[in-house]
Amino acid sequence: MPSQRQLRVRVVRRPERFVADKRRVITRPFLPNNEEHLKSVLDRVLALSDVEVSRLLSEVMADFSTRHRDIMQAFEAHYSMVSEHLDGRPVSCERRLLIGAYFTKEYSVEAAALFNPSMVPHPDQSGLPPGACRIIVSLRVTGEGHISSIGFRSGVIDAAGEITIDPVSRYVATPEIISTPVYDRHTFDLKLSEMGVHNDISDIVLENLPPKFTSDDLRQGIDNLRRRGVAPAIVRETVDAIGWLARSNYVAVFPPDCAVSERIIFPVSENESRGIEDARFVRFVDDDGAVMYHATYTAFNGFQVLPQMIKTPDFRSFKISTLNGKCAANKGMALFPRKLDGLYTSISRLDGENLYLLRSDNINFWNTAKKIRGPLYPWEFFQIGNCGSPIETDQGWLLLNHGVGPMRRYTIGVDLLDKNDPSLVIARLDEPILIPEEHERDGYVPNVVYSCGAMVHNDQLIIPYAMSDSIAGIATLSLPELMAQLSRSRIHA
Repeated sequence: MPSQRQLRVRVVRRPERFVADKRRVITRPFLPNNEEHLKSVLDRVLALSDVEVSRLLSEVMADFSTRHRDIMQAFEAHYSMVSEHLDGRPVSCERRLLIGAYFTKEYSVEAAALFNPSMVPHPDQSGLPPGACRIIVSLRVTGEGHISSIGFRSGVIDAAGEITIDPVSRYVATPEIISTPVYDRHTFDLKLSEMGVHNDISDIVLENLPPKFTSDDLRQGIDNLRRRGVAPAIVRETVDAIGWLARSNYVAVFPPDCAVSERIIFPVSENESRGIEDARFVRFVDDDGAVMYHATYTAFNGFQVLPQMIKTPDFRSFKISTLNGKCAANKGMALFPRKLDGLYTSISRLDGENLYLLRSDNINFWNTAKKIRGPLYPWEFFQIGNCGSPIETDQGWLLLNHGVGPMRRYTIGVDLLDKNDPSLVIARLDEPILIPEEHERDGYVPNVVYSCGAMVHNDQLIIPYAMSDSIAGIATLSLPELMAQLSRSRIHA
């Protein structure tokens, strides 16, 4: 540990802001709690005359069509959700849409806050001037009931480090959820074992499935139980667990003409029912040079926090899957941008207090962890955690950390990990580089600065960061200056 207190590196807080806009709304189903209520609503709409239906639908379209790109598509989808209760009664096109409108509500995804950003290079770098980089910023957007989703912004950093954020669309779009994703049988079976439901019943379900199977294949496997004559009372718990696991893994796809800022990943599975929190995106390059963007995030179901994984090649199609293993726990797991010694590697705070290095040969299963360090300085005595994926430099892996100190104040500090053995901290600053300034202290969660992932561009470290869980901005600092400071702060054995 350095013997003298160090001066903080110079940080520039840029003027760009990511601010919540409560006008940005999505459509959601609006369904009664019981079937009797649902049928009563249907009966009332069916009792309307054609003239009344036409007038009411015109009023709805006049009030709401400008707030959504295609609201009639939502009406049709929500009509389909209740149409089985019509008992075959014929319904005109206008009445279908009106029924759909009665079972639709708006949800303001950014009504409460917009915060905890990560930044990565955009997958499309075409058409830029020399030295420029197109970027994507992911953000935690929070609406009614404190339900969080993942939203996105885009922009360009030019050769001089100036940042331009693209205009934000007035509209928001949710993706199509692919109901028949492809599952890996080996991974699926491993997760069932971890859940304690790998047994004779699950073996019968999976025995004839191909190595890569779909939801339709899985249903056939479950039907195999009936053909074998297995009693329903015996299979229910295992089949429920298999269904839960299948629904926790899905694919979300946005239309190709959907702007980056319109894309919202809203909770889908039971795991995420109370929110999707703090996605840490990283541009991951595999051993063969293939590029895939990965993000770990925290799924919250109201009772537990559960780590999940996102994979996307283009930020248009997203594959969501469970993270598994005894070390896939708590919050704040962040993947390194490449394999190390043939293994996936990540940083995590799996015990809620300290930093650990995790390694695995399977990106979805994490069972090996080594403690890197615990809280050392007064500004981080309560707990520490990463601020996104480590950044590779010639001198080592640059790791931004958040530390929690007195009065739950969050600050951002820096460690340098050994390039060949990142379980070793070879340098660290004994003061944070970002502390909440007076204008950043007030918000949904006061006294917090927080980031989910920075990037380097032309010798600048660019840190998108949240201010008190309310809005987000960007800070920059000279990478050579930071590395020189870390060099003076090296830890000697």
